[in-house]
Amino acid sequence: MNVFLIAALSADGFIARDAHHLASWTSKEDKRFFVEKTASAGVVVMGSHTYETIGKPLKGRLNIVYSRSRSYEGVEVTQQEPAALLKDLEQRGYHEVAIIGGAHVYTLFMSAGLINTLYLTVEPLTFGQGLPLFNKPVEANLRLKDTTRLGENSIALEYEVLAP
Repeated sequence: MNVFLIAALSADGFIARDAHHLASWTSKEDKRFFVEKTASAGVVVMGSHTYETIGKPLKGRLNIVYSRSRSYEGVEVTQQEPAALLKDLEQRGYHEVAIIGGAHVYTLFMSAGLINTLYLTVEPLTFGQGLPLFNKPVEANLRLKDTTRLGENSIALEYEVLAP
């Protein structure tokens, strides 16, 4: 199973100003890149705050939302451990999964050693403070596989997560 993390970062390394910050701050090129990668995967996994900032299921993809107390129309809600969720998806015929946020869900999957690739778009703005990519210490060795200039001022970085 190929599992990748995809996120947009401000130039000072934040995924958002706060948990309710809409993704409207990212470039149209980043949005295109996100749609291309996640549509190709066919499955997106996110936390409830991320889902609420999006506001609706992403079309053409199985949407899975981590939530303990909420249900949403048109998405699957789960509380499964990441490895169990991936095993279930594999048994259902899926081969690729995009982890799309937020920090808690990124941390769950990265800490479990289940992420193969990181796609990080760096956008040309700073927040000064905000939400980091991970909400707890996560150590990993990465290898830069590719850089793609998405537009005039945005760049996408592709990192392979190396075995410990």
